[in-house]
Amino acid sequence: MTLRLLGTTSDNGNCPTLYEVEETGDIVVQGDKLLDPEHLAQLRDVKDSETFVVIPRELLTRFAPKE
Repeated sequence: MTLRLLGTTSDNGNCPTLYEVEETGDIVVQGDKLLDPEHLAQLRDVKDSETFVVIPRELLTRFAPKE
């Protein structure tokens, strides 16, 4: 898998950051893990292999692909 940096709204290399998988066009998100049990309890259909990260809306509106 080859990742291409799409953009970040962080300073000094910290998260959050968006990447694109060049082979598939899928998006990889780097961010702080969502750890609050109350918030996690609201999520649906969670697989054991999944984790959740919090990213600012600004990151998506500035860098997420439009297509």
